[in-house]
Amino acid sequence: MPYPELSRSTVVASFAGFGLLVACVVSAAAEDVVLTARDGTKVFGQVWRADGERPPVILAFHMAGSNHAEYSTIGPRLSAAGFDVLAIDQRSGGPLFGANNKTVAALGHSTSYAATLPDLEAALDWGRMQAKGAPVLVWGSSYSAALVFVLAAGSGADIAGILAFSPGEYLAGDRPVQAAAAKLKIPVYVTQAKDREEIEAARAILASVGGGDTMQYLPKVAGIHGSSTLREDADPHGAAENWQAVLSFLQRFKTH
Repeated sequence: MPYPELSRSTVVASFAGFGLLVACVVSAAAEDVVLTARDGTKVFGQVWRADGERPPVILAFHMAGSNHAEYSTIGPRLSAAGFDVLAIDQRSGGPLFGANNKTVAALGHSTSYAATLPDLEAALDWGRMQAKGAPVLVWGSSYSAALVFVLAAGSGADIAGILAFSPGEYLAGDRPVQAAAAKLKIPVYVTQAKDREEIEAARAILASVGGGDTMQYLPKVAGIHGSSTLREDADPHGAAENWQAVLSFLQRFKTH
């Protein structure tokens, strides 16, 4: 059965025959960083830097049970496309993708999803300083794809755009993610697994966005939960098409 037509500002993006040349991954060395959240918690992460002056900045946040290594193949590719990328270890996470979550290890335990918001805020503080006026984007995966809407709703004009991979109402309360989305008037990109429940959850959040250029990408070939839809080791049949859609959305934020 075909997916239902998406309502309001949601766009079912079709890139058939678009002809976008997707850059090959260029190996980039990651720099270790340690941030301090406003509550004093040390937040560990890695940065991949782009060439050029004042590149736009992407702040990348991981899914449940995970850490910065979720972006070990994604960060270098975004860097090669002209973006500085910071991926952090949030205080709710674990050892997925073959790496330890250093923030959880230092704290001694993993927390609730909502408790990680100070970690995202610390990343945003870092991103503002690094960007020096260039666009700052936030990128979430699964539970953090919900939190980026909350972060953006409370940050004023500091965030130029959102990329949310498998967002849902993963936080306590009466649809707090939709409530946060309603306050936003910035470009928003969402995608998800090729799964009806995930599509509907993402569509409901995107339909709540108060304004701006919004896009929901529905994988044609394959797509899996969270940012892993861009990892060839996790999504060998769908990664290429998903990269094509993401890089097309990101073009609007290139500063030179």
